[in-house]
Amino acid sequence: MKRYNLKEFQLSQAYLFYWDKLEKANYFLEQILDTTDEDLEGRLVQRLLKVPAQDGGQWDMVANLVEKYGLVPQPLYPDSFKAMDSAVMRTLITTKLHEDAFELRRLVSESSNPRSSLSSVKEKMVREIHLILTLVLGPPPNPNKNMIWEYYDNDDKFCSVSTSPLSLAGELSGKSSNQANTGFDYRELFSIVNDPRNSYGSHLSVNRLGNIIDMRPCRYVNVDIVTMKTACIGMLKSDLPVFFGCDSGKFIDKASGIYDTGLIDYELGFNVRLEMSKAQRLLTGESMMTHAMVFTAVHVIEGKPLRWRVENSGGEEKGPTGWFVLSDRWMDEFVYQAVVDP
Repeated sequence: MKRYNLKEFQLSQAYLFYWDKLEKANYFLEQILDTTDEDLEGRLVQRLLKVPAQDGGQWDMVANLVEKYGLVPQPLYPDSFKAMDSAVMRTLITTKLHEDAFELRRLVSESSNPRSSLSSVKEKMVREIHLILTLVLGPPPNPNKNMIWEYYDNDDKFCSVSTSPLSLAGELSGKSSNQANTGFDYRELFSIVNDPRNSYGSHLSVNRLGNIIDMRPCRYVNVDIVTMKTACIGMLKSDLPVFFGCDSGKFIDKASGIYDTGLIDYELGFNVRLEMSKAQRLLTGESMMTHAMVFTAVHVIEGKPLRWRVENSGGEEKGPTGWFVLSDRWMDEFVYQAVVDP
């Protein structure tokens, strides 16, 4: 908005959504080819089959998509109906990929050199997913070809920009643009996590978690919660929003838009106490990172955070006009990840 003197602005979510679905389908099929020596009913293959092309994802996946496909203004690739209600499309793609996985495993068992002989088969399967996405979401702009973006700026002046999605992404993340507009380079941002199951200061990753073959995997640096909060406050003081991951279903009042561990007193109501630690909840599956939102502000008193303002992706009908507040004690227990600028 600062760079182009805009009244308001959105990047196209559907554009990245389209390419993410296609890349995840390809990534899944590659994982199936790479695990043909594993038992189909074993834990690894069953986990891969569970959600082959889910809607959600990780920050590193976003960075991969922007690097490969660029960015598009919302008016040039707006949300179609199925971009906002993707359940049926996701079910169809999941079913097709399950069918493809069975076929690839069958062909591998019959081939002496499966990797070379099956590349064309896998490409055909990806093209079928590409067709589904194009019919449902509409053909997206070509990442390498110029698009014409027309708008009225903050002074009601008509403007027209000719640029490609990759050029736009490069410009918005460029050094001069960042210095002038308090921006950041998406290629530099990285994820810190608060995972008390593992030692702090360690480098973590998840095997076979990604969306684009031969690009950056999902990587994390494990830190204590104070370090995470300090990093988030530093980002917000620099006027930068913070992508964070949490367990969004715990201790929430959606009507008032409040996340707080004091919302429900189970001991008073049921005479039971819930005393599991954050690590114990993770180990038992009682809690896990389920959703990503954005910190936009923090209320600090005498150097310590009291509450955090959150923007969710559910629109103005969720919480008071789309905004939530989470208490600092809720962050201690249910925030697991933040994406920060080094």
